[in-house]
Amino acid sequence: MSKNKDELVFLPLGGSGEIGMNLNLFGFGPAHDRKWIIVDIGVSFGDLSTPGVEIIMPDTEFIEEYRDNLLGIVLTHGHEDHMGGLARLWSRLKCPVYATPFTMYLVKDRLGEAGLLDAVELHEMPLKSRFQLGPFDLEYVTITHSIPEPNGLAIRTQAGLVLHTGDWKIDEDPQIGEATDVKKLNALRDEGVLAMICDSTNALSPGRAGSEGDVRRELIKLVGEFENRGIAVASFASNVARLESIMMAAKENDRVVCLVGRSMKRMVGAARSVGLLSGVGPIIDEEEAQALPSGHVLYICTGSQGESRAALSRIANGERRHVKFTRGDVVIFSSKIIPGNEKSIFRLQNSLAEDGVHIVTEKDRPIHVSGHPYQDELKQMYDWVKPHIAIPVHGERRHLLEHAELAKGWGVPHAYDPHNGEMIKLSKEGAEVIDVVPSGRLHEDAGHIVKADDKGLRQRRKMAYAGHISISLVYNTKGKIISGPEPRISGFPEGPNGDYIDDLLDDVADLAEDVFRSISSKARQDEDTVEERIRSKVKRMVNERTDKRAIVEVTAHLI
Repeated sequence: MSKNKDELVFLPLGGSGEIGMNLNLFGFGPAHDRKWIIVDIGVSFGDLSTPGVEIIMPDTEFIEEYRDNLLGIVLTHGHEDHMGGLARLWSRLKCPVYATPFTMYLVKDRLGEAGLLDAVELHEMPLKSRFQLGPFDLEYVTITHSIPEPNGLAIRTQAGLVLHTGDWKIDEDPQIGEATDVKKLNALRDEGVLAMICDSTNALSPGRAGSEGDVRRELIKLVGEFENRGIAVASFASNVARLESIMMAAKENDRVVCLVGRSMKRMVGAARSVGLLSGVGPIIDEEEAQALPSGHVLYICTGSQGESRAALSRIANGERRHVKFTRGDVVIFSSKIIPGNEKSIFRLQNSLAEDGVHIVTEKDRPIHVSGHPYQDELKQMYDWVKPHIAIPVHGERRHLLEHAELAKGWGVPHAYDPHNGEMIKLSKEGAEVIDVVPSGRLHEDAGHIVKADDKGLRQRRKMAYAGHISISLVYNTKGKIISGPEPRISGFPEGPNGDYIDDLLDDVADLAEDVFRSISSKARQDEDTVEERIRSKVKRMVNERTDKRAIVEVTAHLI
């Protein structure tokens, strides 16, 4: 095949094989001079495997190399897993950014915090707009999701039309925004869709996700059942339709709303900037709410996932001066449990229950629906679009595999479940992996962005699992020990009376001294040799005794 032939390629750097951290590249042109766009640039969040790290991003090493051919970053919507990496990674990419008004409000907010607002070329695009970036003819397609202004993206090139769905569901009663633009999807089908890059989050779930309209009606009913009792509702701040549903439940039950949590206030500000939330009742601040009877207020809080620094946990711990929970109050969790957050959520709920707070969750009442398509909705989308190729994304491996099999069963001629870093040529012949490029993760750590294999992160992981031992030793040229060996140990059990760690300290000190004395006079003149000999022996002894491969550091000083 000629290297000069134009090709259309899809290259995920994040979001394929995982939920979150979405970053997708589309390229068109000959291999030596391919033009690129980025669709979405999201983050994920740290867990116990990344101690001290809260934000994780896709590694952009590959596209940084081709930055001169990068035409822009196009955002489908404002969720963190789709746009949260923009302010953090833009300085590596330095290209224009395109988004619809609600998402652009959030973009400007984040860029302002990072001191980049004046540096970035921003293009606020109307809903349903169509625009050109080099060889890419792009068009926003209205869909429904759990945030205002969710968009699919029709990507037209000379090699064919691709529909990138972004995050979506089918909600015929979405409460905020328009319903899915079925007419446009059918028009794309008639035009001929070469490939559909499609959300796989709920590909394992039969049926349909449900409607926000049903949730709104249930919340109005539920809040009315707790007359004259304090009520707080925890939900995802980005789900503005849900926030409006909660606010309408307050209004219908003669309560005023108080927002608690920074991201909650940010999202409400973004929503109002584009004309949303105009029909709800009054919103008051925490000090005003404190002066009212608790039965007249409804608090909307961040922290539905049990986050320790979010509003709900801080209220439960008595850390919010103007908001308190008392026995008989009600906390409603209008959200789902994100996998991995079970322990923190149950810890928070148990703490609230211990204080006499009544808990209501989506397991008790139908007060949450997913923002992603279940199997019946996926089938409907494939019926509307009828793509030649199905490329599942936004899911773990089992989601992608199931989605690909479902697509084939629904008559899609070609389906491929991608891995991050696979460059996939899209053509009438199907999906073909033509290259594998560097992909991986970047971590935001102590204000710096570092690779996943950064030495400091590796050490911290090791310390978290195996502990740390440091030994200091001062000696003179005659081999006389002036000070030490002085061990310090962290991350080991102390024992009932501190005797375990005391014994370990004594044994480490004795071994270090024995090793030092076994080193020849000539070898002792080299501090590095002394340090390595002691480190090696101590590390082996500690491993044999504790079954922990602790980090051992030795500082030897010759005077």
